[in-house]
Amino acid sequence: MRVAATATRREFRTWRDGRPFWAGLFTFAAGLPIIYFPYAHLKFGAIPLALSTSAGAGSLIIGVLLVALAISLWFHQQARVFAGIAVILLALVSFPVANFGGLLIGLTSGLIGGSLACAWIPPTAAPESQPAANPASTTIPAGEDHGGT
Repeated sequence: MRVAATATRREFRTWRDGRPFWAGLFTFAAGLPIIYFPYAHLKFGAIPLALSTSAGAGSLIIGVLLVALAISLWFHQQARVFAGIAVILLALVSFPVANFGGLLIGLTSGLIGGSLACAWIPPTAAPESQPAANPASTTIPAGEDHGGT
């Protein structure tokens, strides 16, 4: 059981290292509050807090697009710059449209996720390391002539 968990963790780490995982996670986390808050009926004690406005459809569209961009960051890394810029723009548009960008939670997560997506560089394939030559075996002994006239 423990060996299987270790192998699964190692496979996930390998999968995670090959893509902008954290950018996708922050972007996914940005979409959820932007979708949730316009349709939620929150209560603080006896005080109801209604955030449902006419911008509910705009919030839904922005939130779904952010979630879709997060998934594309995980599974289509080549579009990371486009997705990062789109996430930043959608996060900024969510501020006036979606209840202050999901009460600033979605806005902040979206800006972080988009910035991470734009900054992420794919890992380069490491060249196979060749063993270093032993300097003792390549040293020419003093006094021997090797190819001179």
